[in-house]
Amino acid sequence: MKSLLWLVLTLAAIVNVASSFAFTGTEQIVISSVTGLTAIGTATGLYMTRDRRAA
Repeated sequence: MKSLLWLVLTLAAIVNVASSFAFTGTEQIVISSVTGLTAIGTATGLYMTRDRRAA
């Protein structure tokens, strides 16, 4: 599960950066928003599935 979340997070970051160069205007805003929300969602998923250790 974690490896899939890391893969999705990496792909979202790559697509987000690439969209800055490949698209303009509304397309770029929409793609950037979707990939940004995907990155936030996967980062939250990774945080929730982390190993909890007592300090």
